[in-house]
Amino acid sequence: MITLNHYLWVSIILFSLGILCIVLRRNTLMVYMGLEMNLNAANLALVAFSSFSGRIEGQVLVVFIIAIAAAEVAVGLAILVALYRKIQSVGTDDVRVLRG
Repeated sequence: MITLNHYLWVSIILFSLGILCIVLRRNTLMVYMGLEMNLNAANLALVAFSSFSGRIEGQVLVVFIIAIAAAEVAVGLAILVALYRKIQSVGTDDVRVLRG
């Protein structure tokens, strides 16, 4: 039987991989993917706690977080496209170029 600890361990591993991706990568798209992994790890923990406690508030919160994450994806990818069009690169060192 899968317990709350199993879900939390998966969430911890997912969050740790996201942090590693943020810290070790130089590509902005990979850093962005690491941020999304962290967000999904937090969502997994919220749903697990909500499911095992028998309350629905955590799952409702996750729906709002996913909606906000969809808007974040649109803005983040628009910034990456603008960066690529301007300097033909998406490296983290090149982000300073977008300053007015």
